[in-house]
Amino acid sequence: MNTKRLLLSILVLFVANFFMNFLIHGLWLQSTYKETMSLWRSEPEMQARFVWMLLGQFIFSSTFACIWAAGFAEKRCAGCACAFGVLMALFSQSISIINYVVMPLPPSLVAKWVVAGLVHGVLLGLLAFSVYKPKPAESKSTQQPAAAAAV
Repeated sequence: MNTKRLLLSILVLFVANFFMNFLIHGLWLQSTYKETMSLWRSEPEMQARFVWMLLGQFIFSSTFACIWAAGFAEKRCAGCACAFGVLMALFSQSISIINYVVMPLPPSLVAKWVVAGLVHGVLLGLLAFSVYKPKPAESKSTQQPAAAAAV
């Protein structure tokens, strides 16, 4: 595993994740949230817990980067990065569907969360692909075949 690239990936994904969440929730869905104000904490209450938001986004970004580095990066494939992003998005957006069952959320809001989550996941997957580079494999020409080494 390329530790320096992993740490850089975590940082880049965290910043990108924060920015994309701001675009989705702070701008695009702002009017929807205002229409459903009774479901959410007040703005001052949310601001008082902002550090927990940052922690949650850091954990998400770190997990995303670590799973990418551990199981997908070696493929070095943009298509694999998109598929990975979709899988991670489906995993995280399952919570949106569960919340729809247990909270009085408008179906249109949940649909927007899921669609935005899928796009978000693909973009983060492509970003992980671009930033994290696995350590180059040891050259095969420097390795001796086992039979030749035994002679």
